[in-house]
Amino acid sequence: MGCDKLTLPFGGQTLLESALSRFSAEFPNVVLSVADSAKYPEITAKKNVDIFPGAGAMSGLHAALTNLPDNGIFLVAADLPYSCPRAAKRIIEMCGDHDVCLIRLDDGKLEPLFGYYRSTILPRCDEAIKSGEYRMSELLLGADTRFITTDDLGGLWDDKIILNVNRPEEYDMIRQPDPPPHHS
Repeated sequence: MGCDKLTLPFGGQTLLESALSRFSAEFPNVVLSVADSAKYPEITAKKNVDIFPGAGAMSGLHAALTNLPDNGIFLVAADLPYSCPRAAKRIIEMCGDHDVCLIRLDDGKLEPLFGYYRSTILPRCDEAIKSGEYRMSELLLGADTRFITTDDLGGLWDDKIILNVNRPEEYDMIRQPDPPPHHS
């Protein structure tokens, strides 16, 4: 993107502020995962600093599971501008005794940065970081993961929920207002 995409404007806020406000409205304990505590000084949300910086999302997941007192965390990337906290709550409910619960699309695509991770996955996460394997998809391979379908989310599902903003053209797309409904 050529800049820190989380600071890009979206709906009168930055992408990061938008994610924090959406999830803070539904969850009592929203924590921002950062590699450096000095990053985003304008953000007043509680920050959780990576224990092993440099491993991307895996660092954030590891630190959250290590430092936060709950049985698990819902991990959501701030660059998912339409991520839905109510869908997140449903995914948490559907996890049961599994280590992880996330959406698998009909084409097999996963979005590991919108899923629930129970603290039982921490040893695998720790092992992955220490072995230099930072891909979230690898973490899921041997884990007890419950994959849910979009149908499992019913009316909470929208294709935009896991729309990720990684490239300028994706950012341009989310900045366009939705077209008016077409009636025949």
